Amino acid sequence: MHNSASASSLGPGGLDLRHTFFTPIPGTAPPSSTKRHTKITVVGVGNVGMAIAQTILTQDLVDELVLIDAKEDKLRGEMLDLQHAAAFLPRTKINASLDYDATANSDLCIVTAGARQIPGESRLNLLQRNVALFRHIVPPLAEYSPDCMIMVVSNPVDVLTYAAWKLSGFPPNRVIGSGTNLDSSRFRFLIADHLQVNAQDVQAYIVGEHGDSSVALWSSISVGGVPILSFLERQQIPYEKKTLENIHKEVVQSAYEVIKLKGYTSWAIGYSVASLARTLLRDQRKIHPVSVLANGLYGIEGGDVFLSLPAQLGRNGVLGVTNVHLTDDETKQLRDSAKTILEVQSQLGL
Repeated sequence: MHNSASASSLGPGGLDLRHTFFTPIPGTAPPSSTKRHTKITVVGVGNVGMAIAQTILTQDLVDELVLIDAKEDKLRGEMLDLQHAAAFLPRTKINASLDYDATANSDLCIVTAGARQIPGESRLNLLQRNVALFRHIVPPLAEYSPDCMIMVVSNPVDVLTYAAWKLSGFPPNRVIGSGTNLDSSRFRFLIADHLQVNAQDVQAYIVGEHGDSSVALWSSISVGGVPILSFLERQQIPYEKKTLENIHKEVVQSAYEVIKLKGYTSWAIGYSVASLARTLLRDQRKIHPVSVLANGLYGIEGGDVFLSLPAQLGRNGVLGVTNVHLTDDETKQLRDSAKTILEVQSQLGL
């Protein structure tokens, strides 16, 4: 399959109507060399990849969107389906290709591709197959777009973000994983729903592994600028630690529930990744809990490891990690989460 895009010529002779249809005004200057052309590549056109692509398009984040996949018919079908919605979307050039040369000069490459688990297959074997897949994905992305940022969405996201970093040869600030950005959104929703407030007024983070060993930072949660736990203590309002643990457990189980009900997750991760893309490409310098290189932070030791921490993001990727105050218990849980990820990484041979 060759690189496909919306054509500007019509008819068998390739009649170009652009210059016939429009008359330039006198003295027109060429386009400014400072005008920025923003380009995003999405690798993998499954449910998650297409939810991300669709959300990026509707939010008018790019001038050009490239879709990459190994399944030619599925890939072309998804491209055409998006192109046919052109009258309802911001103007965006949409390309699709089996070949990675179509990704050249991307600003952001989002990797959603991953192998499906075979019945009875161990998680380690599945992970090894995904790493093998990444060996065919990440190096060409880095080759054709040496200045891009890479965002990994495929699971297990922390270990695969580490793999992408190693395989790309990029500096760590330009390789991130979607991490617990969505987990934190679910966390904020549950708290907001309980208090009957807008989730945007809740500041709360899930950090660590995107998985069972994630850590809820209860000590730093605030609603409308009011720290929740210290407020309860000052007002002498009793609460049980078990209640807090149950809320965190519900966050961890949320994705499993959605998968059980509809077969997969897509829309929430689509909005989550589009939010990250907006912050990165528009240099908004917002704080997001994403998977970043974390060794040496919060006492994390044992080797290079990617896990989620509240990080400031901008046009250069990760600009810094927020120095959030953690309780001793939260710090221990975070370090244990890092050890969990490192144990898995040690079996990959990267």
